[in-house]
Amino acid sequence: MRNSEFDPISEEIFKSRLRRARAIVVLAFAVLIIQLWLLQIVMGPGFRRQSENNRMQLRDIPTFRGVIKDRNGEMLAGNRPSFDIYVVPSEVDDNLMLADRLGELIGMSPAVITEKIEAAYRRSPFKPVSIKKDISRDELAVIETHRFSLPGLKVEARPIRHYLFGSLGAHIIGYLGEINDKEIKSGQYPHNKAGDMIGKAGVESTWQEVLTGISGAESLEVDAAGRTIRVLSRRPPLSGENLWLTIDRDLQSLSEEILSEKKGAIVAMEPSTGRILAMASSPSFDPNLFVEGIAHGTWEQIVRSEGFPLQNRVLSGQYPPASVFKIVVALAALDKGLIDQKDEVLCPGIYRLGDYQFRCWKKHGHGVVNLHRALVESCDVYFYVLGRRMGVDTIASYARRMGLGELTGVGIGNEKPGLIPTTGWKLKRMGVPWQAGETISASIGQGYVLATPLQVARLISAVFNGGILYRPQLALFIENGRGEKTRLFPPEPERELGIKPEAIALVKKSLIGVVNEPRGTGSKALLKDALVAGKTGTAQVVRLEKDRDEERDGQEDIPLEFRDHAWFAGVAPAEDPKIAVAIIVENGGHGSKAAAPLAGALFKSFLKARE
Repeated sequence: MRNSEFDPISEEIFKSRLRRARAIVVLAFAVLIIQLWLLQIVMGPGFRRQSENNRMQLRDIPTFRGVIKDRNGEMLAGNRPSFDIYVVPSEVDDNLMLADRLGELIGMSPAVITEKIEAAYRRSPFKPVSIKKDISRDELAVIETHRFSLPGLKVEARPIRHYLFGSLGAHIIGYLGEINDKEIKSGQYPHNKAGDMIGKAGVESTWQEVLTGISGAESLEVDAAGRTIRVLSRRPPLSGENLWLTIDRDLQSLSEEILSEKKGAIVAMEPSTGRILAMASSPSFDPNLFVEGIAHGTWEQIVRSEGFPLQNRVLSGQYPPASVFKIVVALAALDKGLIDQKDEVLCPGIYRLGDYQFRCWKKHGHGVVNLHRALVESCDVYFYVLGRRMGVDTIASYARRMGLGELTGVGIGNEKPGLIPTTGWKLKRMGVPWQAGETISASIGQGYVLATPLQVARLISAVFNGGILYRPQLALFIENGRGEKTRLFPPEPERELGIKPEAIALVKKSLIGVVNEPRGTGSKALLKDALVAGKTGTAQVVRLEKDRDEERDGQEDIPLEFRDHAWFAGVAPAEDPKIAVAIIVENGGHGSKAAAPLAGALFKSFLKARE
């Protein structure tokens, strides 16, 4: 019998291996099917979204912020192009080589560049990452020269804020800062998003919604390397509207120039409208420092500066108004009928109240003076007598009528109300009654009395415009991109002083005498071609044992920080005023010598420009 062709044992082994192979094949197909199911059914939508994102990109189109101009159309704040360097991580062949070459060209650490590229690659390799913003023109030229040897490098232009005259009008215009989370959540900035720059101070802040534009957007189809294939859709940006200010650039420039190297404030306005012509506060700052976000060290240096350059002294500087306040006391006494132009007071140089002596600035006194001479020569004793006759509460009621002790409503900055004390105020604030001697101090604008330069400018304007208190204005009108006026801001009279016209007429005559009569304290504001009126003031900073005597003027012997503040408030031309000013020079000494000459220079320049 022949043997079987196959060995039974070998056949069994073969069948076993075949079954095993079949099982492996079935298992492999099962795994493959499950994997396909996961990829297509479970994870498919996500991959499809990712694919779409890789093919389509949304890009913001930056908008232009509205410009700010002075009353004559001179641009004060505009926009300039900023050239920014970006790198698309997916397009870079060698991170280290790119970082070394780019770092050398723009003076930047290669390690920092490498870190930015690698971090961006992990997040989104096709999205450009910012390397350096606002490169210089020289850097731009170098980059463009080497552009083709730097794969993945992009240079993009965008508009950023530019203040054409640096610090000119900085306290009016303000500055920008990056919007923070709190501001975004507040809902006050519906057209802004994280990373946007918004107005943080001045008219940049007050008129943020007018000046800010609305960014545009476009949907792009890009290839795997992030290159644009075509624009799928586009929403153009909407530029902000332009703001015209009431400011006169030339007068603003002169105001800041004559205040340079001093601490103080100048405000000039149209007496018949309340429109502000100039508003200078010294020291100042350059708002261009803020346009791309200010460095921490620079910010600390500014806020810790001894001169407080960010403070707008016109609005928030609260000073004793000194003899300028005599205008209020004189008008109150005349309106109440407590005096007339013939009433006289003997000024021997001191005024006795019980055991206390209150001195006049003129050591040996002014002799017998009436109201006119008391204002012209700024006799303290005369006003001590008036103050005692009226009492502080009557003085306070008239001061408030004239806009002191309240916010003016100018609408920018951290405005302060000043202080007009009363007997009730002191009792509530300090828990002790008012003293008669405190009325003496208040009657010449010392003691607790405080006012801002803007309040004083509004006061002197009301005296010379027929007795109307206007709300100060900085906005003249708003203009769209086609040059059309979309919103006008007419003058805003708040109230009439309610003081007898004959009382105002007498005080006006005396204020003309302050500047134009031989013994007037404001003679250094005198002009040949225009009649100037005004009032000087010398606000005591600390009480010194040494007699204050303007004839001897010992201020130079006193440490600077203890010297008096110098005031002048006035108008020109007095018959039909076109400009009113209030000036304070901190620690400047006497108003007649430190502030009045500055007023004269402003009046002369402004009136000459109008010829």
